[in-house]
Amino acid sequence: MAPDPKLRSADLPSQTQVIELLDGEFARAGYEIDDVVVDASARPPRITVIADGDEGLDLDALAALARTASELLDQLAQGDTPYVLDVTSPGVDRPLTKAKHFRRARGRKAELTLTDGSVFTGRLGETDGSVLRVVVPEGRELAVRELALADIAKAVVQVEFSPPNRRELELSGETGKGAGE
Repeated sequence: MAPDPKLRSADLPSQTQVIELLDGEFARAGYEIDDVVVDASARPPRITVIADGDEGLDLDALAALARTASELLDQLAQGDTPYVLDVTSPGVDRPLTKAKHFRRARGRKAELTLTDGSVFTGRLGETDGSVLRVVVPEGRELAVRELALADIAKAVVQVEFSPPNRRELELSGETGKGAGE
């Protein structure tokens, strides 16, 4: 009996193989791999590479990374198993969990939940890897609050539909260029 072609997904590379194969090329382009998901149960099977960089990822960078990943993965392919390759950025709904996530989100508004259970929203500022500066409203003024990263239980970037206040951006360490007053 011939094998079911739908079960040939065993020919897909593992998560570790994909990371080892792509990591150097992504790093040379100025990006790093945050995660790789190999979903052999999807039809067709799917390989998702989540990449990020200090300057973020635009569509041109994603397209270039996808071309590179496709060429390298095609060389690694052990069989003729078709798969879908998706190279993407983490997205705004990804929780910020590492110092590099907070560094990359500087200037963005985020909802923060502290280990004591308190929740507030502020604009993320600079971090030294252990302490994060957050711009928060204090009455009619703005204040900079310093938080130990270890005291942040959860942080999620908030989507903004209007430009942030220039002073708020300046306090966060951003230039404020193009922001409203």
